[in-house]
Amino acid sequence: MPEMHFYVEWPDGKQVSYYSPSLVVKKYFEISESYSISDFLERSRESLNIASDRVKAKFGFPCSLAMGSLQSIERAAAEYGDRSDGMVKVIQFTE
Repeated sequence: MPEMHFYVEWPDGKQVSYYSPSLVVKKYFEISESYSISDFLERSRESLNIASDRVKAKFGFPCSLAMGSLQSIERAAAEYGDRSDGMVKVIQFTE
């Protein structure tokens, strides 16, 4: 199962890497695109849950690293609250 990292830049300029056990994330994000915080959070939830479910289907247990990435994204998104001007930019993918 190919794994990857995706790198993003939060509204305050902080750059962070997140892990996915599957390339499915590439179907939800485009490099150099910016997403509202709520859209980024929704796309992250969907793609990382799919990725974790693929691990579960193959190995019998969900991917704790993917769920850890999702928890980190959720915490970071919560720091910005309801800022409508906050955008998250996808910087790069690495496999």
